[in-house]
Amino acid sequence: MQNDRLRRLATRIRMGALTGVYHGKSGHPGGSLSIADILAVLYGEELRVDPARPDDPDRDRFVLSKGHCAPALYAALAESGFFDPAELATLRHIDSRLQGHPDMKGVPGVDMSTGSLGQGISAACGMALSAKLQNKSFRVYTIVGDGESEEGQVWEAAMFAAHYHLDNLCLFLDLNGLQIDGPITEVMDPTPHDQKFRAFGWHVVTIDAHDYDAIRAALAEAKEVKGKPTAVIARSIKGKGVSYMENACEWHGKAPDAAQYEAAMAELRAEL
Repeated sequence: MQNDRLRRLATRIRMGALTGVYHGKSGHPGGSLSIADILAVLYGEELRVDPARPDDPDRDRFVLSKGHCAPALYAALAESGFFDPAELATLRHIDSRLQGHPDMKGVPGVDMSTGSLGQGISAACGMALSAKLQNKSFRVYTIVGDGESEEGQVWEAAMFAAHYHLDNLCLFLDLNGLQIDGPITEVMDPTPHDQKFRAFGWHVVTIDAHDYDAIRAALAEAKEVKGKPTAVIARSIKGKGVSYMENACEWHGKAPDAAQYEAAMAELRAEL
């Protein structure tokens, strides 16, 4: 029953993300769809956040380090009650607060403005260290893209997190295998991620990014780990949920036309 609720939530997140990209005539659908199930578990079960108090100092923090996938984050926030889902159709419009990358000053529920790849995980490390220094119990979660993991700053942040024993930090690596220019192993091979994170002093879990029980178990395991941060290597499908977008690099950063949008939404509505 709970997993079925999460599946429907993830479907609505995918629909909301595509609604934004279609109406904005621009955006990043592929990577937005691949993280929808993780976001569904985070916002549907895990995160201690309250739309009525988005600035609560004791809330859990979430940082979308792969900030170009903001359409999925906006959809998750809308589904959680931070703003009206009707606003998703204003994505990237002039005067809309929902722009191509998250803005913590303009969008309730956004904990960090991101977009410059590698910087989001660094900010998440700072938040986790701040919690330690203040003796606060909040946890920090971040999603990093697999293409993003080619950035050196990601590994500087990984070194920092291990050095300061940030066991209140949980990172999901969205490993869908594709980036804007093609397969990650052909552009600038960052694999094997699991061995690299272990070498940097992290606890590592590898899961199917679309398996709710596996996501839930990884989050529970991360809470039990003491003295080191946790990296969840989440093997995902770029464009998940829309058949013609799945595992297709071309959908990294373009909007569907009217016919493609209707076809995608019909597929997703059938899952509700």
